[in-house]
Amino acid sequence: MSRPNSDVQPFESRAADAEISDLRARLAAARLPGAGTVPRSATGRQRWEQGVPLTDLADLVDHWRTEYDWRSFEERLDRIGQFRTTIDGLGIHFLHRRSPRADATPLVMTHGWPGSIAEFVDVVDDLADPEDPGAPAFHVVVPSLPGFGHSDKPAAEGWGTGRIAAAWVELMGRLGYGRFAAHGGDWGGVVTTVLGGRYPRHVLGIHTTLAQAPPGMTVDGLTATERRWAEETEDFWHHRSAYAKQQATRPQAIGYSLVDSPVGLLAWILDKFAEWSDTADSPFETISRHRFLDNATLYWLTRSGASSAGIYHESHGGVNALDPGLRVDVPSAITVYPRDIEKCPRPWAQERYRRIVRWNAPESGGHFPSLERPAYFVEDLRQGLGAVLAARP
Repeated sequence: MSRPNSDVQPFESRAADAEISDLRARLAAARLPGAGTVPRSATGRQRWEQGVPLTDLADLVDHWRTEYDWRSFEERLDRIGQFRTTIDGLGIHFLHRRSPRADATPLVMTHGWPGSIAEFVDVVDDLADPEDPGAPAFHVVVPSLPGFGHSDKPAAEGWGTGRIAAAWVELMGRLGYGRFAAHGGDWGGVVTTVLGGRYPRHVLGIHTTLAQAPPGMTVDGLTATERRWAEETEDFWHHRSAYAKQQATRPQAIGYSLVDSPVGLLAWILDKFAEWSDTADSPFETISRHRFLDNATLYWLTRSGASSAGIYHESHGGVNALDPGLRVDVPSAITVYPRDIEKCPRPWAQERYRRIVRWNAPESGGHFPSLERPAYFVEDLRQGLGAVLAARP
């Protein structure tokens, strides 16, 4: 194990009272549009066909203004442990929960967009200190991606997923973790794939909910379910990915609205939580409204609506995109949730991930499993990484 580095400093986040008062004043003065042209008789997901329904947003705005408590989230982060360090000229914020177990494995968990470290705050303790002494335990590190939360905002191009993965290797080394496991979904899944592919000397193995197939795969030989996955993923990228194209091509343009208007930010994020969660209608059927607002408020108070969109500009195509030829030879565990936005058939995944030691396709769950099904997520991650560690020579 490497020796910890003194460049890592404790961090506390304390939003000024004036910032919170300003947020509430902006919410009180919000100008909302009309209800749109979705038929009043529409139910379930049909209500969301043109975006967030007015009644849902108005109710959430009122709750955010009158009932939500940001201070409780700040206290929760402090209890886990917050830190910052500078890597490659950029300040990186992260949570770090050391396990009391001597046999614990270091684990870096990477979030995506429109998530944040808020995705993992409810699972960190169970992973670090499980009640079952026979369950694997982890020293959990949860970094904020560059441009997200309390990490610095890049001032120049270049912070794509490859550079982020390299920064995570440096970060874990500074914490004394020369070898570690990695987990991620969404952009965190891409970072995790790069970690496993480029840094096998440091990465024991990976668990991801967003397997990335190499380009050029065909549906020949796929099962009916796998064909449906491929069709649904293609449909997503052709018909439901306008947000990604906007953020990849003009992140600054949408960024002005996201940083200036809390209601605009809320709707931009809520639309994705609603569409990507495994629910019949509202994402709050499974996701805590309070935790969702923790995530949205973190974006608001850190003014990261624009800077977080930058990862799309950096990593969708161009020199910073995922290397088509990248192969992952470390043990890999892959979980495909049925309502996720990208679902990779196993034959495709096997072309990139050469040692898949566990494959799981649960019957329910969406893009935010740690928020939608936290208990299941923890157990799945334990089993996945348990298989990964058992496969090590």
